Amino acid sequence: MTASWLSVALALVSAFLFACASVAQQSAAASVPEGTSLFSALIRSPRWWVGVLGDGGGFAVQIAALWVGSVLVVQPLLVTALLFALPMSAKLAGRVLPGSTWALAVLLAAALAVFIVVGDPSEGTTDAPLSDWIGPLICAAVVIGSAAVVGLLVSNPGARALLLGAAGGLLFGLAAALTKFVTDLVESDLLGALGAWQTYALVGSGVLGFYLQQRAFQVGPLSASLPAVTIGEPLGAAFIGITVLDERIRTEGAALPTIAVAVSVMLVTTILLSRTQASTRIESESVAGASAPSAAPDR
Repeated sequence: MTASWLSVALALVSAFLFACASVAQQSAAASVPEGTSLFSALIRSPRWWVGVLGDGGGFAVQIAALWVGSVLVVQPLLVTALLFALPMSAKLAGRVLPGSTWALAVLLAAALAVFIVVGDPSEGTTDAPLSDWIGPLICAAVVIGSAAVVGLLVSNPGARALLLGAAGGLLFGLAAALTKFVTDLVESDLLGALGAWQTYALVGSGVLGFYLQQRAFQVGPLSASLPAVTIGEPLGAAFIGITVLDERIRTEGAALPTIAVAVSVMLVTTILLSRTQASTRIESESVAGASAPSAAPDR
């Protein structure tokens, strides 16, 4: 197997830090009413800054993981941030995760393991010419832009959080695919890195992805936004890895259908986890409302 176990360990640490950051940031962003300047309110929130520090730590460890491993290995493992974040979010809300949620979490983790072991992703090139990037970047821009625009226009909070989170996650995946080239260039030619278009594309996609993620956290529950972010990032990175960076997965024999099933399970379990958490939240709020004392009648 070509995947480095060090990159796997680093990716899991990165996922845990991202999970902590997401829980802190969502709880801060959700308290900001729509119509209020989001970031002017967030910069006054100590909890949000703790989340920002967690994101910084997670990104630093992610860079280290990408340094020693393939994009197709590291990015799918970051989906496990969802498995860390949902229990933390439930604990913060005073809820207990049901057994069905843990079963889905185990199934998701198993699908990730199958993808890595059976797919046996190989590293490609990091210095693809701009001509190789143009087509995939246009496709990515259309998908991400459509998700963001629709997410800003729909009225349903869950759908808004899902679409904005997906757009942010895809942008994070693009940033991750660019990270390997930029870090290699910084090591060999710092001035060259400052003039490379990849550096500015990395910064731009990261900043815009972060903004869309915070908007997703503001407009809907973590159970709707975080699954979309965490599944969008590896899919975006895998798309760039395969179409631009010449990374490959094993496809002979039964490998390809097995990988297809594993990816399908990842997507389905992520959606089911989101719905399970959303329904659990609604039920807990209903119970809390029913148990609350009724107001005294007017006399």
